[in-house]
Amino acid sequence: MTGQPSIAAIVLAAGRSSRMGHFKLLADVGGEPMLRKVVRAALEAQAQPVIVVTGNEADAVRQSLSGLDVAFVHNPDFALGLSTSLKAGITALPAGVAGALVMLGDMPLLEARHLEFLLAAFEPGRIVVPVRGGRQGNPVIWPRETFAPMADLSGDAGAKKLLSAFAANVREVEMPDDAIFRDIDTPDALGDLQREIRARPPSA
Repeated sequence: MTGQPSIAAIVLAAGRSSRMGHFKLLADVGGEPMLRKVVRAALEAQAQPVIVVTGNEADAVRQSLSGLDVAFVHNPDFALGLSTSLKAGITALPAGVAGALVMLGDMPLLEARHLEFLLAAFEPGRIVVPVRGGRQGNPVIWPRETFAPMADLSGDAGAKKLLSAFAANVREVEMPDDAIFRDIDTPDALGDLQREIRARPPSA
């Protein structure tokens, strides 16, 4: 990574999991908590630092990530929507980072290789967006130039509404599979994912 722009990761892990009915980020996915899989992918892709935004069940989130080299920032306003967690994460970034890879804590099919494609495509001032079949997904790398506009976001909206404002600076990166779309929001989605993982051959 020597000579490359410094890119942090912000993992949003503060939500209430209202559609799931229980705190989904601690659900078992392949033998470990869903959130831990997401955070490990960020670490393995060498994003630095990795900042986890807590809110709901903050103590349990910290415990689930025990032993991992992450920093935590707590969002006391998490009940007011996703934008508050995003702003908490942006505020916690070190001064020298050129961009932030904003990750959702409920996308456990993302692996380091997906993130590495995005990190390799980053240039200062560029928004890097994963796509597959013409459809945009998550996570997105946001350059420093977009951090200030994020402070004006409100409610349960993420930063994607800024893509149109910065359309000239967007770089799309084609992904090899649909992991960029697979957020686990409901009991059915979680059950499907767990069955999918159990059905994989041991070498997968």
